[in-house]
Amino acid sequence: MMRAEFDDTLITGNEMIDTQHRELIDRINQLLESCENGNDKLAAIKMMDYLADYTEFHFSAEEKLQEEINYPGIKEHRQKHDELRKVVADLTRMLEEEEGPSDAFVAQVQKNVIEWLYTHIKGFDRSVAEYRFIVDNPDRL
Repeated sequence: MMRAEFDDTLITGNEMIDTQHRELIDRINQLLESCENGNDKLAAIKMMDYLADYTEFHFSAEEKLQEEINYPGIKEHRQKHDELRKVVADLTRMLEEEEGPSDAFVAQVQKNVIEWLYTHIKGFDRSVAEYRFIVDNPDRL
């Protein structure tokens, strides 16, 4: 099974964001592990809730940071966050309707959560961190 992995390509250079991404990836992996353990539906739902809570916490923190630095791409970035919020809600529903976490559910997590997150971090979040650095260090340019 494909695990999410935090590697150097995901580092944005903003310590708060990077720490939260590590935690987010840990929670995704805990969800995937709970899916492997004999299709225990309740354990998977619990991990899904745990992931959803942290996703919300993290997105709020990122959006607050963007407001503080007047990040010009905030509207588009928030739309991207809303995409994943919807995916997480859909996955929660899917899990609740199934007997237990199916292969299809796991495939959706890998495609719509892990791959989305990698792309999002490497593009959107990195540009926020770079903008933040420029705002904080105007003399470095």
